[in-house]
Amino acid sequence: MAFVVGSAGATMLPQDSNEDIAKRIAPIGQVRTGDAAATADSGASAGGARSGDQIYNTYCAACHTGGVLGAPKINNAADWEPRLAQGMDTVLKHAIEGYNAMPPKGTCGDCSDDEIQAAIDYMVADI
Repeated sequence: MAFVVGSAGATMLPQDSNEDIAKRIAPIGQVRTGDAAATADSGASAGGARSGDQIYNTYCAACHTGGVLGAPKINNAADWEPRLAQGMDTVLKHAIEGYNAMPPKGTCGDCSDDEIQAAIDYMVADI
């Protein structure tokens, strides 16, 4: 019980139960960023590796479609050949650790090394 003091004297008001308070302050929704369908369909939550095209379309396309800040464009031989000439191990190392303007693992902080490799393989598949 809570007391309210005023000019007419103290008045007793009923107090909400903890359950009533929890219901009143419970979240009314969730905030999601990005494509909710892609997140739900990513396979990561099911414990499976995501495909190269899933990783590319979710995390890589923003930079690698148009070559943002010098990123090699998908399936563009002129962009990829100098990189591939260094060896796939070096390309993968740069993708995992970050290189020039690319942060480590691009924007996919939860990607496994195998998923990063699958994304690279997807980006060079038609060269």
